[in-house]
Amino acid sequence: MQQRSDNHASAGRDGGSPAPGRTAQFKVAAIQMASGPNVAGNLGEARRLIAKAAEQGARLVVLPEFFAIMGMDEQDKVKVREEHGQGQIQAFLGEAARRHKIWLVGGSIPLAASTPDKVLNSCLVFDEHGVQVTRYDKIHLFNLELGNERYNEASTIEAGNRVVVVDSPFGRIGLAICYDLRFPELFRAMKDVDIIVLPAAFTETTGKVHWEVLVRARAVENLAYVIAAAQGGYHVNSRETHGNSMIVDPWGRVLDRLPRGSGVVIANVNPMYQNSLRASLPALAHRTLHVIQ
Repeated sequence: MQQRSDNHASAGRDGGSPAPGRTAQFKVAAIQMASGPNVAGNLGEARRLIAKAAEQGARLVVLPEFFAIMGMDEQDKVKVREEHGQGQIQAFLGEAARRHKIWLVGGSIPLAASTPDKVLNSCLVFDEHGVQVTRYDKIHLFNLELGNERYNEASTIEAGNRVVVVDSPFGRIGLAICYDLRFPELFRAMKDVDIIVLPAAFTETTGKVHWEVLVRARAVENLAYVIAAAQGGYHVNSRETHGNSMIVDPWGRVLDRLPRGSGVVIANVNPMYQNSLRASLPALAHRTLHVIQ
């Protein structure tokens, strides 16, 4: 699998060159799945949905968190972890991007961590040539004890420690995963991104109250498009995820959504509209907290 040598980015310039002008509209897609414990089966479903998105004209496609594995227990993802740069999941992502000539955000996949009993929850981005251009390791790890629901991602996931932004033909893209959504300072650290991609697997319990309001808030406060691709439905392991994958514009309007089940959410990104909003309401230039000691 091809990779660029600069695939670990900070909140600066990374990856390809930004498109001069960035004025033409283009289509983007969020893919929603209800993944199970069988990697091959999940890859087959992802392949079908990526093709569907590409057929509808999407040039940037985002998969959900852990699209290739939602195991029967938390150790299942550790068993199928891959070394960075090799493995069937990464090969699949590169091939799909190259075949459809799209930029593909590979949701997140389990990569080998510094300890053998944990993984990194990693979002990999591939360009239209199938080359991996950047990688983001999830920083904020979910922990919930509410009624009968208990989650402790830190027991099997090693946290990342770098904010990642990649320059692309579609503008500056900031990467985040699921629980990161609750931490607005992460998105501020991205420094004026045009698009935020958010693979997720929000629980139904928290998602039905918090998901949409948080996704729309991140769009509004950053005057950015948000492509939120979620797991959505009942899983073989008895977990229920909220779904409601959506694409939100910089004014906070939901352009398209899918409440439940597998499918594709698609919408146009209009850079000229985004630029006009930022000129009319230059909130990003009005930030002053950085000068307060």
